[in-house]
Amino acid sequence: MATFGLVTAPHLPLDARLGVYPGSFNPPTVAHLEIALTAREHHGLHRVDFAVSTVTLGKESVMRPPFEERLAVIEASIAEVDGLGLIVTEHQLIADIADGYDVVVMGADKWAQVNDVAWYPDHAARDAALAALPALALAPRTGFDVPDEHALPVGAALLDVSSSAVRAGRTEWMTDAARRHHEATGAWAP
Repeated sequence: MATFGLVTAPHLPLDARLGVYPGSFNPPTVAHLEIALTAREHHGLHRVDFAVSTVTLGKESVMRPPFEERLAVIEASIAEVDGLGLIVTEHQLIADIADGYDVVVMGADKWAQVNDVAWYPDHAARDAALAALPALALAPRTGFDVPDEHALPVGAALLDVSSSAVRAGRTEWMTDAARRHHEATGAWAP
């Protein structure tokens, strides 16, 4: 697996099926939790790890809130939820992060990015990265297409929930832990 630090995760049997959900989760939303739990159930996974890159691809200049603070909020958001873990990785590409996992979870917008050759040296590198991915669990999103065979059955109410919308003011979409942190610190004030 592409981790260099396991922040939190429950103990599992040796033959455990694992999923990974890469993202910045800045901040974590109710949709992130629901998507992870839906993927866990839908794919028979023992655990889904939220994977946070030390430097997220395409988001290299994110400074607020600080990385350690964001990790603490993610950890608090999943602490009481069975079957979710948190890892930190130096990898940025989804294929590298997902190495060693049984399933990779992502939103339809991230799936479009993974398929965009602009993130790779060339078409061959993109094709090799796609071929290296484990089974896909893709959350539908308004304005994006996902192959039916990889679509997760998430509710229509979650299709527009995003961290970007939360940072723009939709704080009701934050996890409870993120909301408490935001109310105390203003971490995601627009």
